[in-house]
Amino acid sequence: MTTSADATPPPPPPPRDPRMPADFDPVAEARRLLRTARSGALAAAEADGSPFVSLVNVATDVDGAPILLVSGLSRHTRLMAADPRVSLMLAQAGKGDPLAHPRLTLTGRVGPARDERARRRFLARHPKSALYADFPDFAFLRVAIGAGHLNGGFARAAELEPGHLLTPLEGAQALIDVEAEAIAHMNQDHPDAVALYAGLAKAGEGSWRVSGIDPDGVDLASGDKTARLAFPARATDAASLRRALAELAELARRKS
Repeated sequence: MTTSADATPPPPPPPRDPRMPADFDPVAEARRLLRTARSGALAAAEADGSPFVSLVNVATDVDGAPILLVSGLSRHTRLMAADPRVSLMLAQAGKGDPLAHPRLTLTGRVGPARDERARRRFLARHPKSALYADFPDFAFLRVAIGAGHLNGGFARAAELEPGHLLTPLEGAQALIDVEAEAIAHMNQDHPDAVALYAGLAKAGEGSWRVSGIDPDGVDLASGDKTARLAFPARATDAASLRRALAELAELARRKS
């Protein structure tokens, strides 16, 4: 399966509205939303071009590209088979005015995701989907992001390119190869460290587990809750991953 990462340098930061708060980082906020969303509003095109919107569960591939699990019986699946262009909105829920919370709108194209990694990462985010994921009429899809629009509230909007949103994978194949093993090791042998990560991420109480690892950080899940913790430095293999996880645990101990 192809990935969205390539050898080109990252794009320049998106233009900043002069009213935007100095401490607001649209790229970091968009990546956090992308990595923590559990569901999204998916828009596909009818034959006449009219949009059809439905609710879908969402996970991410190792580079951050959204992964979907769809049924062949669903209308949106039939529409995407005829026209792969989609839009996917990911929003953070919370108290008060829904428009006061950040949301990220992506545009792109869907394609099949037939490798085991896509299946594993999706089920790590949505364990109950294992009940039907292997039914013959279900399939995993990957959204190749073409562009993004972040709305984080007043004066907190930005137009984003794929390079702003996705994690580069060049030089990180060694980490990708050990991801599943590292996740199992952390969840089985180091639940205390995982709890420290959840505390550092201010994720709240819960039975937290690691659900994904990539060069930029670690994804956490506890029931319906998710959290994202960025690494102090990019990890590309088992050794640098161990260092990053150890540094996060030490930082969490100091802060607690």
